[in-house]
Amino acid sequence: MKQQFKIEGDFIELIQLLKALGIAETGGHAKFIVEDGEVIRNGEVELRKRAKLIPGDIIEIDDLRIELM
Repeated sequence: MKQQFKIEGDFIELIQLLKALGIAETGGHAKFIVEDGEVIRNGEVELRKRAKLIPGDIIEIDDLRIELM
């Protein structure tokens, strides 16, 4: 499944994105998802909870592919 997400401002932190999309119910849940190695950013596992995501980044979680704009 593909989805696009428009970033307000220069960047969005990874855990904020997970909460905004409803993938994570809470900040703690978002941190667990990231620490568990479930997030792929531009083809590589992203383990930084507060990674600053920018337009053009591709985030993959399970069968969901999110293109940041």
